[in-house]
Formats: sequence, structure tokens, C-alpha cells
Amino acid sequence: MARPYHLPPSAASLTASLRDLGYSLETAVADLIDNSISADATDIQIFCDMSRSEPVLVIADNGRGMTEGDVIAAMRHGATDPRKKRGPKDLGRFGLGLKTASFSQCRQLTVVSAVNGKRAGAEWNLAQVEKDDDWFIAVLEPEEILAQPFFETLGDTGTLVVWRDLDRLFEDETGRKRDEIVNEKLAVVERHLSLVFHRFLAGEVKGRRKLTIRVNGHPITAFDPFCRKNEATQVLREEKVWVGDVTVVMQPYILPHHSRLSASEYDYYQDRSDFISNQGAYVYRNGRLMAWGDWFRLVPKGEATKLARVQIDFPNDLDEAWTIDIKKSRARPPHAVRERLRQIITQITTRSVTVHRGRGQRLFQESQAPLWERYVDHGGIRFAINMDHPLIASLSARLSPDSADSLIMLLDSIAASLPVEMIYSDYSTHPREISQAVAEGDRTLDRLKSLKQVLYGDGPVDPDAFMRIVRSTRLFDGQIETAEKFISGAFA
Repeated sequence: MARPYHLPPSAASLTASLRDLGYSLETAVADLIDNSISADATDIQIFCDMSRSEPVLVIADNGRGMTEGDVIAAMRHGATDPRKKRGPKDLGRFGLGLKTASFSQCRQLTVVSAVNGKRAGAEWNLAQVEKDDDWFIAVLEPEEILAQPFFETLGDTGTLVVWRDLDRLFEDETGRKRDEIVNEKLAVVERHLSLVFHRFLAGEVKGRRKLTIRVNGHPITAFDPFCRKNEATQVLREEKVWVGDVTVVMQPYILPHHSRLSASEYDYYQDRSDFISNQGAYVYRNGRLMAWGDWFRLVPKGEATKLARVQIDFPNDLDEAWTIDIKKSRARPPHAVRERLRQIITQITTRSVTVHRGRGQRLFQESQAPLWERYVDHGGIRFAINMDHPLIASLSARLSPDSADSLIMLLDSIAASLPVEMIYSDYSTHPREISQAVAEGDRTLDRLKSLKQVLYGDGPVDPDAFMRIVRSTRLFDGQIETAEKFISGAFA
């Protein structure tokens, strides 16, 4: 019969391996904030002090705090069995987040906590772990607790997490370059937290008070990926799927076309969110955003679903069914959710395309004779210049047959060489920067006079028909008021 043999892992080797689970600074900080929220904190402060001889990053909260026994237990790797049922508000799972997230960024982790004024603290130091190759922490004495950076922010009840020896944060840089790198990373942290915890920051999570997060004193504003404050956002019918006896709620949205966003809204969303890459499902566990910008390989990302988003909410009872990873950055939906999402995508794709193309369709409808026409033929889509447009028809009538044929050849060549791929690329990424209108000031009047001469010569002008043609050419976008005054005779 085989005999048991006790074979504990090497402390030095395992801790070194745990440092490379793939955390970034923002996901590591978010993991620690999960602990603060689980402890019912309503105010979380993040400090990064580079001016000290030993730079530190500190996270302080006003949660319910921990006793000395609780602190020691929290410092243990695998402090909680992931199979154990957690409370409905708990954002943790594996009991590894505090340690793995911290060690991904630093080599010295200190936790100080207070409950009704009674304080306790403990510390991991990887240099000591490597030296001893054993699992020893340091339990802090009262004077060591008082000496912790930003200790004054710790109230009678709450927790302070201190990172020292920030070897991963600086990327081996020093001086001004180091500070620039850190500031850039902190900006990414702010954006990440504003999205991941946006429902907590907005006070939308049921049973939770509104959360405040500050980075070096700067409050973070919630970033709503569904643009719900804009009246043009479409809120589709909510769907529910049952996995066993647990409910998963799915809420589809169609975001507004960029032309329906105010200038401030557009700048805000363009600065923080790429509409193509961030389309997809937004998966929330107990109100905390876990994963986003993914259709789970049900459909490829593209223009058709560019404005589509689906908010999916599930409780932590379904952690195993969703295969949540340690970093809480990956989630794979159960089969029942995938199948319902597949049906929802089919429905919202049509709505997304309608919104995205709607502006173009309206432009075609503004004139009975648009300059460009869209054809669906031979199994494809093509765009061609409308040879019956009054401007082209008028010009052709003045030309000899050979010259008229040459004009048609030129226009067909222009239509055939339309740079569709380039237009698609530019419009997808920077829609508001695309503008074909170039006429301004005196040039507008000169073009209006030339257009009138081509169409009517010295004969009478049909004001309504002329205005429709003016709009159809798109030469006078942004100068329509000038055109109207010209046509009414103000500039005749």
C-alpha cells in the first residue's frame, strides 16, 4: 500500500510564481477594492507617494475592519475555500486576491486594521520569505502600526493596505521618467475603477450605500458604458435565464449614433471607450463588472454590432458555472446563458445597424434626387453616382455627345474607385472628424452662383427645387442659412 509523504511547496518558489499571474496595476488595485467593498466600506482612498525615500502605494477604507486574528487569517494564502458559499455581498472567491494582487506589484505587503479603536497589523516581506524559504509573516507591534504611512487616514474602524518595494511599478526607471510612468499608470487605474465599479460609484447596487473612491485626493466619477443618461439610448426588453434555480438577468442596450451625443458626451466616450472594441456583453457579479467587450465567439465584432451592449448580472452563487478566474477578469457564460445571448444578439444587431446607418439614410431622403445612390445587386452592395441628378443632367445637356460620354466615363471611374475601406476605417474610429464640407464665406456665394448658372443659366429659378439640389450636393453643409438667403434673393 502506498504511504503518504508530506510535500509542502517551496515558499520562495511559489511566491515568485504567484507574482506572475497576469495582474496589471489597475486589476490589482481593483482586487483590493473588492475586499473593501465586501467589508461594507463607503469611502476608499488610494495614495501613491513617490516623494518618500521608500515610495509607497496605500489603500485605506472605512470598512468594518479586522481583529488581529482576522488580519492573520487574511494574510494566509487560500484563506477561504472557493467552494464555500459566500455572503450575497461578498466580492471575493479564492482567498488569494489580497496576496497575489499585492505581490504582482510589490515585494512587501503590510495590512493594518482597526475595530472600534483597537488596531492590529501583519506583514509579508518576500525578501524574508526567500531567505527562510518558509511561510512566516511579521505581526506588528503597536509602535510599528503607528509608524505606517498614511496611518492618520485610518479611523477607529477600517483597514489600511500598504505596498512597499514597488519593483513592478517603476519598470526599472528613475527620476522624472519614473514619475511619468507612475502618473500614466495611475490615470489608467482611475479609468479602470470608474468603469469596473461604476454601479457602486453611482449608488445603483441594491443593498449598498453609494461608494466614493479617491486617488491622491481626486474623486473618481462613474463611467456608464451604456450611456443611459442620453435619451437616444435604446433600452430593450430585459431577459432572464435560469441556471439551476439561480437567475441571470440580461439587459440589452443600443447606444446612440455619435451625431446624437453632445460635444461633451462624445469627447468623454471617445476618450474612454472605443466603440468597436468595447461592444459586447458586460458581465457583472454582485454589481461588480468582471469582463466586457466580448461576444464570447458567438459573433465577430464589427460594424453591425458596433453600438450594441448587453448587461449581464449574476450572483456569486454561480461562480463555478461562470469559471471565474483568480484575477476576476475572465468569465465564460454557462450554456443556457450563451444560447439566450445568441438569440439576443440576432435581435439587437438589426437595431444597432438601423441606428448606425440611420443618419446616412436620412441624408439620402433629404432630396428626391440624391447625388449618390446605394444598390443591392448581384449579392453585394455598391454605391454609384446618380446620373439623373439635375446638376449632372444639366451639364450633360450642354456637352457634345462625345464630351457627355467622357463625363459619364469620369463619373463611373470616380464611383468605382470610391475608397470604401479607408472611409470605413476612418469613420469607425473617428466619425466626427470626417467632414467633406469645405465651402466657407465668399467661396460659398461663388459656388452658389456657379451652381445656379449651371442649372438655370439666366432663366427663372425654382427656389424649392434649387434648395433640394443644394442640400443633395453636400457642398454647403454648415452653410445652409447662407444658401437660403441667397436663394431668397438676399444676395442676388
